[in-house]
Amino acid sequence: MTASDLQPGLLVSLLGGGFVTAFLHAALPTHWLPFVLVGRAQRWTLARVLGAVAVAGLAHIVTTALVGGLIVMAGLALDQWVSGLLPHLAAVLLFLFGAFYLARATLLRVQPASGPALDAPEPRVSDSAAFWGLVALLAVSPGEVLLPLYLSQATERLVVLTAMTGAFLVGTILGMATFTLLASAGYSALRLERWARYESIILGVALIAIGLLVASHSHAESRSAPHAHASDATALPHVAHPH
Repeated sequence: MTASDLQPGLLVSLLGGGFVTAFLHAALPTHWLPFVLVGRAQRWTLARVLGAVAVAGLAHIVTTALVGGLIVMAGLALDQWVSGLLPHLAAVLLFLFGAFYLARATLLRVQPASGPALDAPEPRVSDSAAFWGLVALLAVSPGEVLLPLYLSQATERLVVLTAMTGAFLVGTILGMATFTLLASAGYSALRLERWARYESIILGVALIAIGLLVASHSHAESRSAPHAHASDATALPHVAHPH
């Protein structure tokens, strides 16, 4: 897939799919519950909690983009050996991640909350240690479900990869902030964790749908390529005859 092959409609679909995937992934409790608990323990204002959410979300996506960049370079090197492999490999990875989240949603059983309650904060530490601890929590863990999307667009221009990273960033921070706000507003962690089961189903379906989009576009390209070569081969050059 070259930069000229990526039609605006497909680009919008990929960016929208990336945003939805990032938002749903950020809805997992590991992406927002620590901020609620630490914020209450430290007696932070809601603005400060959301500030930590924004910085941690940014660090999370920066790490994801760095790993995604390495995957892009490895994918381009692999594509030189097996041309056209990258879209198919990315689609397979998206299918596998989607199946994983669907299976996880099927097997997940919500247990009564036995950990720290939202109204029983842990002892305080320094605000700086708490803030950067939350940032490090997400900075060391790239978003694994987003990485196949980098692989699927490895042959695109930098502007496409940058736009996709921007969609990931907006979706991640918005998802984290939304569930942090819900928990801070009084929704129980248990109720939100129950919702996470359905979130896994939606995320699994979204990943499989994006995989189908990547696979179908790659299949359409592979079918159109022989026709393009055939038309070039049969085209006769115009020769001007002297009068």
